[in-house]
Amino acid sequence: MKKSSMIWVALLLVSTASFGQKMPADSIFNNFYKATGGKALWDGVKSYTLKRSYSAASATPYDATVTVSLPDQSIYKSKTIMRRSFVYTVKGNEGWIKVPIGQKMDVKDLSQAEQQNMRFEMYDILAPFLKYKDRSLIATTVGTESLNGAQVNQVELQGKGIKYNLYFDAKTGLMVRQKETQAGVETTTDMSDYVKSAYGISYPSKLVEINTQDKKPVNIKSEVSINQSVNTELFKR
Repeated sequence: MKKSSMIWVALLLVSTASFGQKMPADSIFNNFYKATGGKALWDGVKSYTLKRSYSAASATPYDATVTVSLPDQSIYKSKTIMRRSFVYTVKGNEGWIKVPIGQKMDVKDLSQAEQQNMRFEMYDILAPFLKYKDRSLIATTVGTESLNGAQVNQVELQGKGIKYNLYFDAKTGLMVRQKETQAGVETTTDMSDYVKSAYGISYPSKLVEINTQDKKPVNIKSEVSINQSVNTELFKR
């Protein structure tokens, strides 16, 4: 009888310990990959073009187009505000901005900090944890919590000069919130309305973004095309 009690206590302790264990970060990421098309498709991403429209209360709406070539580590971003397009480009170790002045474009170098921000953005737009180990980022599971009435798994992803806190729906595996902390500013993005791209990967088509600097919610609509031909002229100075 005494022996049976000891066995029962041992099983209870093992069960409790197992229940309290955190899901590994890579398992959470893999659940996201499965929910959005599969790891093989994500591993095959070489380039993409993103089109977004931004709107906020008491602010001028604007559109943005981003084209990325991951093998070349190049990113092109055009922000169009009231028919004026400001173009930001990073290619390899160089970065510049083109500002419209009259009928001409004034070209200036981007600072190292601005270039680094855009290099992070190459991955942020699709998934900040994509190839994270190759990018010297460290992923740690924070734990499980409730977000908007749903259970989510939170993962902290950290690297030099940046930190992400990522929230994944425990049932669907989809990422529903991202907090990015960089240069003392925290930006929170809530994601919804996942749709499937022609390539086969699903992505959030609606986002709401707010940061601790502006403190104004921005509504974003997104459309992504993956692995279509990239115009190399975009990356020329």
